[in-house]
Amino acid sequence: MSQSNQPLDIVAYLKPHCGWSEGVRAIMRKYDLSYEDRDIINDPSQRQEMIEKSGQMLSPCVQVNGTMLADVSGEEVEAYLLANRLVSTSEKEADAPTNAPCPDEMHDEQAIQFRS
Repeated sequence: MSQSNQPLDIVAYLKPHCGWSEGVRAIMRKYDLSYEDRDIINDPSQRQEMIEKSGQMLSPCVQVNGTMLADVSGEEVEAYLLANRLVSTSEKEADAPTNAPCPDEMHDEQAIQFRS
């Protein structure tokens, strides 16, 4: 396990199907970190809690030991964990892209089709 000796208290406010949210989950798996995955789409109270704690509406938001990382990618979460020595460097690859947009936010790649 590449986690530090101290257990981390991690709460992740995530969407069920979103590239950025899946990137955060991939980092948690890469470092074998236990965390609470809070669904902000199907549970409005979790979304409201995320907004109150982060001060904004964009997700994912990840709270690590009381510090809120707002509107972050998996890459940014990993950088925070490493910079604060909360995990050790791992040679293990993430099992999903750690900085990919949600499908509904990939506007440039999807052509709008009109039907008559």
